[in-house]
Amino acid sequence: EFHYLAGRYVREREKELKIPHKSLISTAYEYSVPVYTSSPGDSSIGMNIAAMSMRGNKLLIDPNKDVNETAAIVLDAKRGTVSGKRGKSAVFILGGGSPKNFLLQTEPQIQEVMGIEEKGHDFFMQITDARPDTGGLSGATPAEAVSWGKVDPSMLPDTVVCYVDSTIALPIITQYALTKHAKRKPKRLYDKLPQLNEAIEREYQKAERRKQKRSR
Repeated sequence: EFHYLAGRYVREREKELKIPHKSLISTAYEYSVPVYTSSPGDSSIGMNIAAMSMRGNKLLIDPNKDVNETAAIVLDAKRGTVSGKRGKSAVFILGGGSPKNFLLQTEPQIQEVMGIEEKGHDFFMQITDARPDTGGLSGATPAEAVSWGKVDPSMLPDTVVCYVDSTIALPIITQYALTKHAKRKPKRLYDKLPQLNEAIEREYQKAERRKQKRSR
C-alpha cells in the first residue's frame, strides 16, 4: 500500500516533468502491480517511520499483511480462485538475500502454515553471481528449495540457475521477451488484492476445519 501511494506521487511528478516511465515504482503504480519489501524496517524509509513513532506518529507497516497477500497472489495463479483461470506460478530471482526467500516462502506459507494442499512453484529461474559453497546462495538452490516445499519436485528438471551478473542477464532476457511475445492485458493485481485476500482466507478456514475433523 505504501509503495502504491509513493508510485502515485512519483507518477504525477513524471507527468509534470514529461518524463514517463523513468521510475520502476511509478510504472508499477500505473499498471497496478503490487510491490513488496521483504524487510520494511531495513531501509531509510523504515528508519524514518521508526523515528516518527517517537513523536506520536501512528503510521505502521504491517509485514503480516505482505506475507498473506503474496501467498494469496500465488494461490490465485495456481487455482484461479479470483481470476477464474487455473495456471502455474513462477519465480524469477535477480540476486539473492531476503527478497529471494520472501518470494519463495509463499508456497510454504500456503502448504505448511495454512495447511492448504499445494505442490510448490512450477518454475524457478535465478540469476546470481553467488556460489553455494561459500554460503552466498543461503540454501536456496532449486534442489534445496524443493525440501521446503518452495518448488514442485516434479518440475525440478526445468529449474534454472544462471551464474552471471544481473546487469548482463536481465537486459538480454527483457529484450528477448519484448521481441518474441505479444503484449498482453495487464492483470492489475493490486486492484484485486481484497478479493485475493478473501479467497485465501476462505481456503485457510476450510483447511482448518478439515484439520479439526481429523483430530476428533
